[in-house]
Amino acid sequence: MKKKLLWCVAAVTAACTVLSACSAKNIGDSNSIGGVVTPPPASEPDWAGDGDPGYVYGDIIEQSFKNTKNEPSSYFSLDRNTATYSIVRSRIENGYNIDPLSVRVEEMINYFNYDFAAPEDKAVGVSAYLADCPWNSDNKLMMAGIKTSEINLSGLNSNYVFLIDVSGSMAGTDRIGLAKTGVYELLKNLGENDCVSLVTYASGVNTVLEGVECTEDGKSRIQSAVQQLKASGATNGGDGLERAYRIAGERFIEGGNNRVIIISDGDFNAGINNPDYLKIFIQDKAKSGVYLSVIGVGMGNMRDDMLETLATCGNGNYAYLDNETEAKKVFCEELGGTLKTVAKDAKAGVTFTENVEKYRLIGYDTKIISEDDFNDEDADTGEIGSNLSVVALYEIVLSDSADGKLADVEIKYKDVTGEGEISESVSAQVYTYTPASDDLTFAGCVAEFGLILRQSEYKGSASYGGVIQRLGQLQDYIADDVYKKEFINLVDKASENAARRR
Repeated sequence: MKKKLLWCVAAVTAACTVLSACSAKNIGDSNSIGGVVTPPPASEPDWAGDGDPGYVYGDIIEQSFKNTKNEPSSYFSLDRNTATYSIVRSRIENGYNIDPLSVRVEEMINYFNYDFAAPEDKAVGVSAYLADCPWNSDNKLMMAGIKTSEINLSGLNSNYVFLIDVSGSMAGTDRIGLAKTGVYELLKNLGENDCVSLVTYASGVNTVLEGVECTEDGKSRIQSAVQQLKASGATNGGDGLERAYRIAGERFIEGGNNRVIIISDGDFNAGINNPDYLKIFIQDKAKSGVYLSVIGVGMGNMRDDMLETLATCGNGNYAYLDNETEAKKVFCEELGGTLKTVAKDAKAGVTFTENVEKYRLIGYDTKIISEDDFNDEDADTGEIGSNLSVVALYEIVLSDSADGKLADVEIKYKDVTGEGEISESVSAQVYTYTPASDDLTFAGCVAEFGLILRQSEYKGSASYGGVIQRLGQLQDYIADDVYKKEFINLVDKASENAARRR
């Protein structure tokens, strides 16, 4: 059996009982609600205030500095989730405080595109960069820049199953309204080789459409069905997932692109509604060969912990829609990255030399793996989509006489761009003379911003002012990127919000 990594825990007896009950249910078009597992009530965090909308996040234990003599290597699972950035953006723009647990720093950094060298003959390429650490002048900032190959989706046969939450908590333009916008944006880019199914869930589960080909008439039919969706009832997400995966499996295209796309606020209040149970449930579904895209929406009872669980344990990616522009980014501009995996079971291993005294991985706190898992081809780690940039940052302390090689970076993955799966690896080396880049400077700004919001004990001299100053030195680099320009405004707004509270 495939080993599941990260924080996907082993099944406990009670969890198995609940899961068996959910699996054994007869799922018809009008399901009864299964046994309800009530999670413990969330305590009110001391950071809440100013009309906090009440998101629920999972725990994060921030990585500390490691001594190279005792622990020379660092291993972690790679993916390209971006939900944190959109969640943080929506909260800052609405004047809310930021829960430190909401800040997964790597998701903020990976929200942006970077000018890394594209791979020439593989699905993944990696390059390395080195600069002074902005928030600690005694240290260095090391970056591994990963780029995936670009796949033309128009040449693929795709089998998409939309699973849309239509429970009462999804009412509103910022919830079901954005879900509809996301589907509309995707439809613009689908061709006659693609087919779409539509499943909805609330108190029960309903198959609205099944296997509709994306001809002109088919798209009109899909759009009309989506337009009529209304929100009401409870949230039986587990049974919805069961139905969606069943349909995806029945219509599975060998060598094609098979994916379930769930759009929800994650507020599963019927059926499976505990993250630990959900891990076990979605791990089993991931074995089907169907990939998963998790799209979060909504404010008020947003269950980020549930949605991240789905993506991490279900061979998926996770984005959050806070406005229509983000819907276009996810479903149009980054279509291949959202909907086509090119690197499966992706993971990074970084080994430092004696020239590095200490190191600290920035972010990826929920994605740490062991050396055994890194070397195990059957270990289930992260997935990365087409034509995407992924960043790994380390803050490092050099030895007194450091000279020469600092680290070896190796990326392992399974290339799924052709028929079957081919295990591959790419590598890069970092030296004391490895150059910096504008990409690293910008990624460092985002990382510093994340450390501030995270209230990290490792933030050193990090400040909004320092971030704004360095962004000002990147005007030419930022000029043609609307999202990087928006980041400048976001830092300004966060600084203003902080000043208002002092």
